[in-house]
This record gives sequence, C-alpha cells and structure tokens, in this order.
Amino acid sequence: MNMQHVHFFGGITKSFNPSNWSHSIRNNSTKQASLKRALVLYRQTRHETTHDPTVIPQLLKACDSHPFLHYVKSLHAESIKAGSDVDVFIGTAIVAAYAKCGVVCDARKVFDFMPERNVVTWNAMIGGYLRNGDAESALLAFEAMPGKTRVSWSQMIGGFARNGDTVTARKFFDKVPCELKDVVIWTVMVDGYAKKGEMEDAKEVFELMPERNYFVWSSMVCGYCKKGDVMEAEAIFQRIPVRNLEIWNSMIAGYVQNGFGDKALEAFAEMGVDGFKPNEFTVVSVLSACAQLGDLDAGKQMHHMIECKGIAVNQFVLSGLIDMYAKCGDLVNARLVFESCNERNAFCWNAMIAGFAVNGQCNEVLEYLGRMEESNIRPDAVTFITVLSACAHGGLVSEALEVISKMEEYGIEMGVRHYGCMVDLLGRAGRLTEAYELIKRMPMKPNETVLGAMIGACWIHSDMKMAEQVMKMIGADSATCVNSHNVLLSNIYAASEKWEKAEMIRSSMVDGGSEKIPGCSSIILSNSAVDLSIRKEVSCQMNGPSTI
Repeated sequence: MNMQHVHFFGGITKSFNPSNWSHSIRNNSTKQASLKRALVLYRQTRHETTHDPTVIPQLLKACDSHPFLHYVKSLHAESIKAGSDVDVFIGTAIVAAYAKCGVVCDARKVFDFMPERNVVTWNAMIGGYLRNGDAESALLAFEAMPGKTRVSWSQMIGGFARNGDTVTARKFFDKVPCELKDVVIWTVMVDGYAKKGEMEDAKEVFELMPERNYFVWSSMVCGYCKKGDVMEAEAIFQRIPVRNLEIWNSMIAGYVQNGFGDKALEAFAEMGVDGFKPNEFTVVSVLSACAQLGDLDAGKQMHHMIECKGIAVNQFVLSGLIDMYAKCGDLVNARLVFESCNERNAFCWNAMIAGFAVNGQCNEVLEYLGRMEESNIRPDAVTFITVLSACAHGGLVSEALEVISKMEEYGIEMGVRHYGCMVDLLGRAGRLTEAYELIKRMPMKPNETVLGAMIGACWIHSDMKMAEQVMKMIGADSATCVNSHNVLLSNIYAASEKWEKAEMIRSSMVDGGSEKIPGCSSIILSNSAVDLSIRKEVSCQMNGPSTI
C-alpha cells in the first residue's frame, strides 16, 4: 500500500499524516462503520506514526465483538508501552472493549490495576458482567461502587431483565432513589417485562409512569404483538398522543407477525397520511404483508417506491423482495432481484431457496444450495429445513439423506422440524416402518407436526395397523392428540371398511365438543380498498398528495 495517499471515510483521499488521521477518527467517532475502517487503517499505519492517546478510546469503541479482540489487545499493548494506560479515559475504554469482546476476566484485570476509576469505569465493568451473563459479579461490583448514577441503576435493571430475572430487576427498580428515577429508568423496567412477555406487570408499571417517551410506547405495542394480543396493542397505539416512525413500524410489524397482512397495509397507508416516510424497516414489514396476502400488485408498487425514493436497500430489504415475489408466485422477478444482489448473505440465499421450495421447484432448491456453498456462505438450520421440506414434497429420498450428511459436516444438529421433514419424506415414499423407527429414535419429544405427518402417511398408504401404533404413541400424551389426527384415523378406518371404529372415533370427537374448522380461500379483488390505499400511499410518497 502506498502510504502517501490513503482512501478512507466516504471516499475522501488525503495526504497521509498523523494529524489528519487522528482528526478523521475523532470526527467519525459516532459512525461505527467508519470506525471499523479506521481500525484497518490504524493497523496498516501504526508503525509509521507516533502514538496518539486521544484516538485510542474512539478506536476501542469499534471493538464491539470477539472478532475484534486482537485489535483490543494491540491497542492495550501500545497504551502500556506509551504509558497512557494509566489514563482513566483510556483505561475505561479498554475495560469496556474487553467486556464487549466477551473476555470479562481481562476486563477485570485492567479494572483492578487502574490507579484511578470514575463512575464510567464502574459502569463499564458492571455492564460487562451483565452482558456476559455474570449477574453475581455484577451485583458485587454494584454494591462496591462508591457513587451510583442513573446509568448504574438502569444497567442493573436492564441487565437482570435481559437475563430473564425480572423479579430481581423489579427489586432494583423499587430501590432507585426518587431523584434518579427518570423516564429512562421507568422505560427500562417496562421494556424488561415486555420482552419477557409479562405484559400485566409491564402495564402496571407503564400506567404509573409520570411521563412517557416514544420508546416505552413502542415497547408496549411490541410486547402485546409478541404475545399475540393485537387488540391490546391497538388500544395502546390509539392512546399515543404523538407517534413517530418507530411506533408506526412497531404496529405494522405486529400486524404482520400475527397474520393480519391487510391491517398492516392499511396502517402503512395511514402512516403516509400522517406525513411519515417509510424506511427500510417499514418496507420489510409491508413486503411481508404483501407476501402473506399474495398481493403481487401491492408488492410491485412497494418495489417501485423503494427504487424511486432511494430507500436503503440492505440485505433484509432484498430478502423481503425475494420472499414477496416468490410467495406471490413470480419466480422470474424473485430471481432477477436475487441475481442483482452484489453481496448475498444467508438471509438472501434462504429467501431464494424457500421461494423455489414453496413453488415446488425441488431441483432448483438443490442447485441453489450448491451455489450457496460455492459462494462460501454457510447454510444454517433454516436452510436445511427448507431443503428437506422440498425433498419431502418432491419425493427425493436419496438427496435428502445427502442433505442430512451435509448437516453433520457443518455441525448442525437436527431439530424437531428437521425430523418432521424426514418423517414426512419417508412417509410419502411409503417407507412407513423407517419413518416410525425414526420417530422412536428422536432425541426430543415428537410434536404434533411430526406425528401428524406420520398419520397422514398412514392415510395415504391405507396402513391401518401402523396408524393404530402411532395413535398409541400419541395416546401416551393426550395433549398431543389433536382433532386432525382423529379425523385421519377415522378416515383410515372408513377406507378399510372398519365402519364401527370410524363411527366410534367421530362420536367421541362430537361428545368431546370438537368442531371441524371450515377451510377457506382468499382472493385479491382489483381496486379493493386496501389495494387502492397502497397505490395512493405510493403516489403520495413519490409525487405528493393527489387524487386517484
């Protein structure tokens, strides 16, 4: 590398000298991506520059995970050589960096040898313990801390809540001195309850809050949506005096997560009326809603908006576009989006592979799995579930067994869904005995999907005896026995002309109060209210308000 000129920070080329380098790092201290580029530059130039202690804390901020540990050690070593490690700001930055990289013991060694510590140093050490799940050490450090601040209390409440201990978190919350209990402290407690799904407790604290910020409103909406209580989420949403984009995104995402794609599209249109422009988080949710509804027209309109408005197209947006087109049956456009990606991560590959799978393109599923591996992108558990499901629907037994071997090579353990795919595959292929033996060998308890696939295979192949064996297995756990299993068994008896047994099962279902849920289909009517609202929203976002 020519050290007379270096390329950094947004494409600016400058003559290299230490003052320019230090100035650039300080000016970009809030930009994580820029800082990580600065780390690379630092490594390339450190032998030609003098030690500048003022940039060390900024560089250490970029070291936020284990892969950056070697940078932390290098910066620490240089600070020791220069004698700047005794500085409280540099020492604190080193403690925080080691903790973020997961080596809390090294963070503690630096902490113990620091000649001077301030409240930020103590908070960095406590936060490090909590981030790495060592609540006991965090508690000891907190008790020893000479002057506790709002950040100290907030860390303890949030840390224990994140680790699942909301009881202890609440004890800390109740002990916070009145003069320190600001809106952030209240919000951390509410968010801790909401993230754990304890919405009654969350609401209790929420209703007591003397003031509320955007984050706590959003947290409540997300918490109720996560629990599937969309009505309560809507009730909270309607109470919000002033909404921001994050709150709209939370409500739209909540609708999508709970299968209310139509409401998500309506909320998106209302968001535009309120004057908010979508960002990448918004469009990912809206694309998912279009995929749920199979509304290709609305999905294409969103794609057009993304391109025209210059919305940030990250890997999640690309995956959302691929998923939308594929689930709407438009594999041509799904492939065009996929092939246009310059960089593809596992999400993009999984979306494309799943797109082929839902459209019954089994050979393409296997082809793209191979391409994914050739691109040095590691398939994950989700990838293999999709591939095995495609093999099951395509009757590709030998190919599925090869996929299982690949899972072992990657060190990915089979989960219940992987077993379910294999049982379904063997069952569809008529290899019922093998499927049954696989269920018995499962290291975990088979769920209703696995057993349902087995019963379904027995019905397809009219194997009454095997069906009875499976029902005995289900009978050992009555909670697993669902109506669909009984319906299938009754049909198997009827197909085998065992009319008395078939009638007996159906009678027991009626006596037990079981009801058959009627099937239904959905259609998208052109110029429907939702379709028009999306078109109007796209038009408003692109051209300003107009009539349609």
